Amino acid sequence: MGRNRFAVLELAVLGLLHRTPMHGYELRKQLTNVLGMFRALSYGSLYPCLHELLAAGLIAEEHDEAETAETARPSSPARPRSGRRSLKVYRLTADGKERLQELLGEGGPAAWDDDGFGVHFAFFGQTRADVRLRILEGRRSRLEDRMESIRAALTRTRERVDSYTLELHRHGLESVEREVRWLNELIASERQVASERPADGQANPSDKEST
Repeated sequence: MGRNRFAVLELAVLGLLHRTPMHGYELRKQLTNVLGMFRALSYGSLYPCLHELLAAGLIAEEHDEAETAETARPSSPARPRSGRRSLKVYRLTADGKERLQELLGEGGPAAWDDDGFGVHFAFFGQTRADVRLRILEGRRSRLEDRMESIRAALTRTRERVDSYTLELHRHGLESVEREVRWLNELIASERQVASERPADGQANPSDKEST
C-alpha cells in the first residue's frame, strides 16, 4: 500500500477509534459502511496499518473475552461446547489523539484528492472551521480544473468518437458539475456560519474538539 493510501487509512482508523474502541472486524465494518470509499477494503490493507499504528504508539490493543461456541469434529459427539476466545480491542492513545488532530489540521492538496477528500469530509465534525473551508475550496478548484479538461476533451473528440463514448464523457462532466454545485452550497454555508460567529471569537459548538 502506497504512503498516500496509508495516510488516508491512518486518518480513517484514528478518526473512528476516537469515537469508540473497536474490535478489528468491527473497525473494518465501520470503514466499509461509514466511509463508502473503503467498500473494497481487505484485511490485508487494514491490519498492516494497525500494526504500524501500534508500533508508533498511536493506538493500543486490549483483550476482550467473548463467548463463542465451538462445534466438535465429525468424529466426536456432535455436541457444541461453550468456550471463550480473546478478541483484540483497539483504542486510541494520547499520542494517537494528538496525531489525529494533526491530520485533521492538514488542508493541503492531499485532502482535495478523490480518496483524501472523502475521508476528511467524514470527520469534518472534528475539524476546525478554517480547515474545512480550505479543503472545500481546494476540492472545488480541483474539480473546476477537471471540468475544463473534460469539456476540452469533448470539443476535440466530438467528431471522432461514437455516440456511446460521447454520452459517457457527458455523464462524467455532469457528475463533476453536480459535485461543484454541492461544494458551492457547502462553502456558502461555511461562510455564513463564520460571519455569524460571535465577535469575541468564541467558537461555535460544532467547532469544538470532541473529547
